[in-house]
Amino acid sequence: MELQDIQKRLRECIAASGIPQKEIAKRIGVSAQTVSKYMKQDIFPALDTFARLCRVLDVSSDYVLGIAAY
Repeated sequence: MELQDIQKRLRECIAASGIPQKEIAKRIGVSAQTVSKYMKQDIFPALDTFARLCRVLDVSSDYVLGIAAY
């Protein structure tokens, strides 16, 4: 799986969560602009932020990384 595929899955999980980007940002300790950049595929979160993001979104990091099915 390539980075673009991982970013696409992450973007889909953020959108499907129904949680506003500002709230996601608050919960994971980043700015709303940073979450927006995740959505635009400009950047990928640091590993610790990625772990927090998966917990907030209630998704498996294995799924986002393409290791396991959803």
